[in-house]
Amino acid sequence: MNRVHDETSEALLAAAHRLLAGEGPDALTVRRIATEAGMSTMNVYSRFGGKDGVIDELYVYGFNRLFDAIEQVPETDDALDDLRQVALAYRGFATEHPMYYEIMFGQASPSSQSIDRALAGLGNFVARIERASERDSITLPGDLDSTAAVAWLWGTCHGLVSLELDGIASEVVDWASIFASAIDVALAGLRPASTHGISN
Repeated sequence: MNRVHDETSEALLAAAHRLLAGEGPDALTVRRIATEAGMSTMNVYSRFGGKDGVIDELYVYGFNRLFDAIEQVPETDDALDDLRQVALAYRGFATEHPMYYEIMFGQASPSSQSIDRALAGLGNFVARIERASERDSITLPGDLDSTAAVAWLWGTCHGLVSLELDGIASEVVDWASIFASAIDVALAGLRPASTHGISN
């Protein structure tokens, strides 16, 4: 739906951000959002159609922040290390903003329009992989193209981060170390063809 963006909607979104940061996704009810903003519930419905519309906006915001963090990683002559830094930026975002991460990957049922808005930044990551491949700085494994390679790396990051944020085995597992090791193993599969099979 087309949403009205004015001072009222911005105040409601600011309230939703505060509730999410302070109490998590379960706090995002229409009544709580309206009360936090000092408004009536009717404003939430008229601007966003209800709770789902607000969560839609938080979903897009989270992805924008994630891809902004990835875009902050510079491109250098060491494409593999660049990708390692991208992976670390991904984990950094998730561990620093777990409530947004939960909205992005667990709580939201986003509209198709919001999915398109949220994932627009993924094209920049695909382009990064394409440029590295064209320079022969990396070799894409098997039949993977750049988009599939990004999905593969994303899946590796997401799976490990999700386990970490869920607190799975956190008392016996150092997820930061496991993440770093897993990324190194994954990136080893992208080493340029000229470096494969080299023996002493």
